[in-house]
Amino acid sequence: MAADRVDAVVNLSKRRGFVFQSSEIYGGSRSAWDYGPLGVELKENIKKQWWQRVVRGREDVVGLDSAVILAPQVWKASGHLEAFSDPLTECRKCHRRYRADQLLEEYEERKGRPGTLEDVVCVNCGTRGDFTEPRDFNGMLRTMVGPVQDAGAEHFLRPETAQGIFVNYLNVMNAARRKPPFGIGQTGKSFRNEITPGNFIFRTREFEQMEMEFFVQPGTDEEWHEYWLQNRWDWYVDLGIDPGNLRYFEHPQEALSHYSKRTVDIEYRFQFAGSEWAELEGIANRTDFDLKTHSEHSGTDLAPIRETSTRWVPYVIEPAGLTRYCSPSCSTPMTSTQRLHQRRRGTRTVMRFDPRLAVKSRAAGEPARRPLAGRPRPRRGTAYSVERGLRRRRADRSSLPPPGRDRYAVLCHRRLRHPRRQCGHRPRARHDAPGTGEPGRGHELAG
Repeated sequence: MAADRVDAVVNLSKRRGFVFQSSEIYGGSRSAWDYGPLGVELKENIKKQWWQRVVRGREDVVGLDSAVILAPQVWKASGHLEAFSDPLTECRKCHRRYRADQLLEEYEERKGRPGTLEDVVCVNCGTRGDFTEPRDFNGMLRTMVGPVQDAGAEHFLRPETAQGIFVNYLNVMNAARRKPPFGIGQTGKSFRNEITPGNFIFRTREFEQMEMEFFVQPGTDEEWHEYWLQNRWDWYVDLGIDPGNLRYFEHPQEALSHYSKRTVDIEYRFQFAGSEWAELEGIANRTDFDLKTHSEHSGTDLAPIRETSTRWVPYVIEPAGLTRYCSPSCSTPMTSTQRLHQRRRGTRTVMRFDPRLAVKSRAAGEPARRPLAGRPRPRRGTAYSVERGLRRRRADRSSLPPPGRDRYAVLCHRRLRHPRRQCGHRPRARHDAPGTGEPGRGHELAG
């Protein structure tokens, strides 16, 4: 996504109430964004679709909601205190700090050949090759818990939701009466002290994850890995992402995490400055590393599975997605259409979402000069329009579905067709009687 494209997405998102810069009245922060009235609905709809596809819609996956602040011993056992780090380098002239690996990746993508830090130009001051030697920087955020701030009060905000699943593996397996192959899904906030946050909501220090740990018998892990790679790809395509903007990226062996046997990313063509592709979701084969290490450090047997007198520890396949999916959802559906009104020549920007992700169930028009006071809100979410033509066009820009009946009735009876927003027209339809889910004798809305 070129710089002007990012600016267009940010400006449109702010105007339409999708995303606001956090603490904007104090100058804002690149590392945090606030989701507005429409943005929070979009994010919740994405999470609902993920939960339905990965957890609720499957008989072999159950849900969990673990704590954000876990015992410090969890992170020591998982290896995060030692291995969860990024190479940090600093420009000696302007003192801007970067991730060394990202600088080299962007250089290779631009030039088509590998390079060193001596070849890289600082994007802040323009100095070439004047960087410090990379050093490890731990990406975990620390906090103090309790009334006394000493060494024993130091805790960490979780950098991933996965560890809460692993330490609860035995509890969930016994309570849900499951055994491998089965999975545990979870959504929730995670925190990482990113060296270079940026690119809108793509890389922030506070974000929301959608993770599932699928426990399988050793020897079947590669087959299950391939299954989840295809399953997650199909989910994105089903929700409207162009397959031409998706690709698989296989992590080289030397770049794998300390727990991973194989990791494949589903990447999206974000077209960021310096990098055309970026990770949308990662699917990793974590082997039995996590359950083994927590069993050893806690003294609790987390894998009491014995068949024919043979004991084995489950392998784990992990599809891990993020709310950065909101970024292609907000950027890809943007399109410019010709204004039809003779007094409003030029182009306008509209957004197109899959109806399942649309931030309102419909946009209902109201006749001009008719007061809304005293009218109850309908059963389903509705954006009321007093100025019909202008408000319907605003609804187009926010990708609200067309005015009409209750969504359930629309889907069942096929009375409405999906609007063709490229030309700016909307279908003629009736809206629900306020306060009910039944079709009323409401006003017909001109397209």
